[in-house]
Amino acid sequence: MAVPIAATVAARVGALVAEVREGLGAEGGRVRWVQMEGLHVTLRFLGPTAPDRVAGVGDAVAVAAGAVGGPFEVRLGSAGAFPDAGRPRALWLGIRAGAEELGRLSASLTSALTAAGWPPDERPFRPHLTIARTDGVHAGAEAGQRLVAAAAELDLAFEADRIVLFRSHLGHGPARYEALRSVALG
Repeated sequence: MAVPIAATVAARVGALVAEVREGLGAEGGRVRWVQMEGLHVTLRFLGPTAPDRVAGVGDAVAVAAGAVGGPFEVRLGSAGAFPDAGRPRALWLGIRAGAEELGRLSASLTSALTAAGWPPDERPFRPHLTIARTDGVHAGAEAGQRLVAAAAELDLAFEADRIVLFRSHLGHGPARYEALRSVALG
């Protein structure tokens, strides 16, 4: 479940990724960059879900989306790596504005999912936009350094106006995301 990124912002993120990737040379191709058309800020990841539970998850999305006041602005800027810059597993862009609202939305979603029988997420919510996976890639640390430098002045805004329940298709290249349900905020 996630807040999708506007296509215009995704295109600008794509240009930033292309710049970083080009600077890495051949090693840049080993970093698993996300597909720009599927960019989103994840609110909660459930993992494999039985088909008979998907409708209930969609209902929880609707409850969470209705519990917030309406659309809000999110601004992307800066970059970093999880768990650390020396041995990153994931590269991300930061949230300059809208983090509190995203946190409330995530909490509302967790509450609705818990009421529907899902266990609460034990990890604290840290809003970010994942743009690459680097686990085991020799160039991971350099990719992270280049991304941090390239995104230092980044300031991109979009309106968070809905929650989308995505099905992730993993394996055979970058993850692909299929929208199962989309619910407007407010």
